[in-house]
Amino acid sequence: MRRSLRILLPYLLRYKRNLTLGAAALLGRNLLAVSLPLLIAAAVDSLTAGFRFSIVLWLCAGLVGLSAAKGICQYWMRVILIGISRDIEYDLRNDLFGHLVKLSQDFFARYRTGDIMARATNDLNAVRMMLGPGLMYSTDTIVTAVLAITVMASVDWLLTLVMLLPAPLVTLAVMVFGRRIHRRFERIQELFSDISSRVQENISGVRIIRAYVQEQSELQQFEMLNQDYIRQNLRLAKISGLFMPALHGLIGLTFLLVLWAGGYRLLTGQITIGNFLMFNVFMGMLIWPMIALGWVVNLVQRGNASLFRLHGVLSDSPSIAPPSAPRELPEPLAGAVEFRNVHVRYSAVHAVRGVTLSIPVGATVAFVGHTGSGKSTLLQLVPRMLDPDSGAVLVDGIDLREVSPSALRRQIGFVPQETFLFSATLAENIAFGVKSASEEEIRRAADLAGLTPDVEGFPAGFQTMIGERGITLSGGQKQRTAIARAILRDPRILILDDALSSVDTLTEERVLRGLSEIMRGRTTILVSHRVSTVRHADRIFVIENGAVAEEGTHAELLSLKGYYADLHLKQQLEEELQAI
Repeated sequence: MRRSLRILLPYLLRYKRNLTLGAAALLGRNLLAVSLPLLIAAAVDSLTAGFRFSIVLWLCAGLVGLSAAKGICQYWMRVILIGISRDIEYDLRNDLFGHLVKLSQDFFARYRTGDIMARATNDLNAVRMMLGPGLMYSTDTIVTAVLAITVMASVDWLLTLVMLLPAPLVTLAVMVFGRRIHRRFERIQELFSDISSRVQENISGVRIIRAYVQEQSELQQFEMLNQDYIRQNLRLAKISGLFMPALHGLIGLTFLLVLWAGGYRLLTGQITIGNFLMFNVFMGMLIWPMIALGWVVNLVQRGNASLFRLHGVLSDSPSIAPPSAPRELPEPLAGAVEFRNVHVRYSAVHAVRGVTLSIPVGATVAFVGHTGSGKSTLLQLVPRMLDPDSGAVLVDGIDLREVSPSALRRQIGFVPQETFLFSATLAENIAFGVKSASEEEIRRAADLAGLTPDVEGFPAGFQTMIGERGITLSGGQKQRTAIARAILRDPRILILDDALSSVDTLTEERVLRGLSEIMRGRTTILVSHRVSTVRHADRIFVIENGAVAEEGTHAELLSLKGYYADLHLKQQLEEELQAI
């Protein structure tokens, strides 16, 4: 619990004023609650001394007044303290999302989407319950118990001592059951993450599942996960179910001891009827805190398990981060790019091996090569999606590790190999990087990307909803939408990673004609498996096993009769066969 409070302390300190007010309401509620048994004891003793109707009226008025004041304090205690837990949940959710969007690619390779979603929903809710009802009732229980025991001890310390005899058993039960609840809830949260991941993957890949007729197989696997989830929840329910009867048994034992010892002291004249009744009223007051103790332990253990899962994400630092004192980038960039003896490794795989090359300002260069040769890795180094393990990547002579990634990326238009579109309108997807873009600017970007003829056939034009991941668009339409998105940013460096692989040759020619206007005067880096896409580049680099194997213009590479010449010949033959 101490470690949890250290994690949550910065959030709690944001609401110091409300916490103070909530604590004051809680203390006021408990002081008033403790006053009620004292008033009842005084009333009974005064009435046994001699009945007077006026005393009864005053005592009744006092009880009503104290009860009303206690109710008001209890109302504000709940409103303020539960409200703080909602505020902290809001802060945690914002911080979690803000942190997730800053984390580097390697984090998302380690964590599944469903697991992250489970932490952002189920775990956050468990933390809120710990901070709200859990913290409020645990504090309320402690304060009530301390005040009640203090008053009872001042009246009859021996009877109070008898009443406290079962207390060590309560402590032992809380420790034993609390530990087991914590372990089992951690397992349940892990299973919930597995279920969330399975659902997310099945929904995203529903077309593949149908195409391969794997519906029944996926249902069976989901059934197994669900059954395991139910089993673990039932195990937790059994532990919780044993905990509550154990507490009720200890409460019954406490009542029995008070009745036996208190009755004896009453009969022997050591305490008054009023005091004996006061002890019983206090015991009644302590029933709910003792019962709530079991519920609170449950909430706290669940919340602790969830908090540590959330903290595991929040404490993960991005591997690509701005330096403590970043260098200022000129705006706009000139656009010169240089790779100096760059090496990149993925675990044991050497993806890029000692690449050294320069791209002048305004030049168009292309990378070609086998699948997995390291082309996309080279491209990802330019917007600093990756950092080299050794060597350096420079833009306008500045090492990219010395600048803020966000400042760099604002001047780069990047179309990745895997196109991602959002569940929004086509216009919103094109304007994703430029929120203030006008309709004319969006239309012009679509024109240059060769997308406008397709849009004219859509039911609502640029306002057509394209569905999750652009499901209503073809592969070529998705790619051209992504190209339009990059063009709209008016970047100084334009990166196209196999951005025309899903379009036919005629569409490719039309898009390249539109891009030629955009590419003029700015640095453009292309990756493609098609010679027709890269043939007009100022410089073409053939990448093999992460290193530069050939370089030159289209004509120079054909004369070398290496990989590029073979690729050109094969694609010419394919075109001739298609024409037949």
